Amino acid sequence: MVSVDLTSAVFKKSRLSGDNGCVEVATNLAEIVAVRDSKDLAGPVLVFSQAEWTAFVGGVQDGEFDL
Repeated sequence: MVSVDLTSAVFKKSRLSGDNGCVEVATNLAEIVAVRDSKDLAGPVLVFSQAEWTAFVGGVQDGEFDL
């Protein structure tokens, strides 16, 4: 497992998320995007490359993950 320094991560959640929690995303880090559960701030963080995150967001916008 690779260790990533997240001390400078600025996590943000959507203003559309309710009080039940949501994911938070940090996009201010060089070359990576970090994602965590807003209900478990000390829990695990998923880390993606910029290219992976861009592909994911594009898939969401294109409806690739719609049920």
